[in-house]
Amino acid sequence: MKKILNYINGELVGPKSGQYLDNYNPSIGKVYSLIPNSDADDVQRAQEAAQAAFPEWSVTPKDERSRILMKLADLIDANLDMLAKAESVDNGKPVSLAKSVDIPRAASNFRFYATAVVQYSTHAHEMEDTAINYTLRQPIGVAGCISPWNLPLYLFSWKIAPALASGNCVVAKPSEVTPMTAYLLSKLCIEAGLPNGVLNIVHGLGPKVGQAITEHPDIPMISFTGGTVTGKHIASIAAPMFKKLSLELGGKNPNIIFADCDFDKMLSTTIRSSFANQGQICLCGSRIFIERPIYEKFKTAFVEKVSRMKVGNPADDTTKMGAIVSQSHMEKVLSYVDLAKDEGGTVLTGGNQALVDGECAEGWFIHPTIIEGLSFDCRTNQEEIFGPVVTIMPFDTEEEVLMMANSTKYGLASTVWTENLKKAHRMARNLHAGIVWINCWLLRDLRTPFGGAKQSGVGREGGFEALEFFTEPKNVCIKY
Repeated sequence: MKKILNYINGELVGPKSGQYLDNYNPSIGKVYSLIPNSDADDVQRAQEAAQAAFPEWSVTPKDERSRILMKLADLIDANLDMLAKAESVDNGKPVSLAKSVDIPRAASNFRFYATAVVQYSTHAHEMEDTAINYTLRQPIGVAGCISPWNLPLYLFSWKIAPALASGNCVVAKPSEVTPMTAYLLSKLCIEAGLPNGVLNIVHGLGPKVGQAITEHPDIPMISFTGGTVTGKHIASIAAPMFKKLSLELGGKNPNIIFADCDFDKMLSTTIRSSFANQGQICLCGSRIFIERPIYEKFKTAFVEKVSRMKVGNPADDTTKMGAIVSQSHMEKVLSYVDLAKDEGGTVLTGGNQALVDGECAEGWFIHPTIIEGLSFDCRTNQEEIFGPVVTIMPFDTEEEVLMMANSTKYGLASTVWTENLKKAHRMARNLHAGIVWINCWLLRDLRTPFGGAKQSGVGREGGFEALEFFTEPKNVCIKY
């Protein structure tokens, strides 16, 4: 049985306790590797290594930090097939998705921040003939980065790349559900020549490793992506310690479709925005609002196409829907289908576990599910399901759909389909969301800020926003 190892002070090491956890392949429902069951002792070792590396790394010339991160990006590209297969086995997503989205984006994250850090500039403010002020942005120290299971290497690199580029050292915890590509990244870091202690990866459970990172007095900043409940817990610990916090949390995103949309383009994108990665993307549009004149047309076309989506072995290039990440998560998603029925909803397609032949016969799969007939404010439409389940609802006016779209406690992303420019601008202004896509979905420019409103998060990731999070501004005033 293959053992994953921690990456501490430049070395691959087992947990101090010698204990390991089972790591499952969700497409076959069986254990295929073991994960370190690390604890506070391992986090302490990692923090000490990061703290020792910080003085030198923080003053390493930006060009040199950039060179190392660029080499790491090149190594990710060179190992695309290996990493994509590993991501698929660990997470359940189709290999084709990991190969076209997850792994290339991880390389792009390192490449973007490797170049951004050498272009980053700060402000100067002249006080006429009195003085000049300029701003220094300096690395803070050791960053704690905690990433989720849905886009494992993609979101792991999204955090550690700006932290490292800006001169910080990192203690990182990947999800214990999908640890494999973070472990493989450890090996690439060694190959890239990343100095010892600059990046440390500690595997294990959230209540042990995540908790130890969050409450460590010498880890002054926490970047977390995951569920809102966990985010609240982290904030309750970190805020009284005056740590810098970046929280990217849950979503219940509306997809708003007006009758004047480009129907064919909208339909193909809506299928993707509903069910990509088995609906396990915080940006998926799980509540679909359709203007009443095209509601029946949309419903017929949407149900017909979704019902034909192939659910199957993630290694098969023709598979559109892979496995759900774990048995417990599959059961949670299916429990929401039962809830929707109790609340008066009608399942138009899907709604049950998918049985796959061959080696995947015991895997955790769900048919893509469409539900109608629910009120906008029922639990199914208010709580994050995070799976291949969407609801469809008609609307009559802009005011009505805005009220329904904005009714949840979340405010991460939204999508609007219309060919009317004025309407698009009105909707974008009035939606309570950190991201509004007009006539597209998941079209990301890495220079732009990423994050949500309300209980979808605190702060912004992406672009120079991330470099600002991982640095402390210092004003210097010089009198003439």
